[in-house]
Amino acid sequence: MAMVRQFDEETVLSKVLETFWQKGWQATSMADLAEAADIQRGSLYHAYGGKEQLFQLAFERYAKRFLAEAQKALVAPSADLALRQFFDVAIANMTDGSPARGCLTTKTAAEGDAAGPQIRQRLRVLLDDLEAVVTKALSSKAMRTQISTSPAEAAQVMVAFTRGLAVIERVYRERDRLHALADSFVPLLLKHAAE
Repeated sequence: MAMVRQFDEETVLSKVLETFWQKGWQATSMADLAEAADIQRGSLYHAYGGKEQLFQLAFERYAKRFLAEAQKALVAPSADLALRQFFDVAIANMTDGSPARGCLTTKTAAEGDAAGPQIRQRLRVLLDDLEAVVTKALSSKAMRTQISTSPAEAAQVMVAFTRGLAVIERVYRERDRLHALADSFVPLLLKHAAE
């Protein structure tokens, strides 16, 4: 007979995610995760395996939520508004929390080899999925006529720009600076700015 978990998985994974987001991959221990989730370390190991498995599960929820928010933001009557809403979502994602948590993807990627190949691969999948979401949104006939490059190229540049914003956020910790940078960047992607 299988054991029934004595805790709410959504709550546990939410607390695990928050811990990884605040402390980073390398600095987070299983003891930290158990304390944050308010369950015994052995119960975490038994239910999920180790730290990497917990990260993968928590990151999966994070990725789905972030991609859904990005996709929703890109639904707009104009490319200008869609791009601005997209960057608003990205900036909110990295500046929420007290203190601001930064970008989980970029923070984890910056830890290099410490995260390991499976986690690096999962980060790559999120960035590829984000590019695909942006490409699809910018591929409608109306949007294509408003942007200065192909939807795929615009998506690549936008995702790369969000990584730069994530680094600037960590250095300056100023939300207004990030919005100003995005406001300067968006016109460069629009057709009228290129003509």
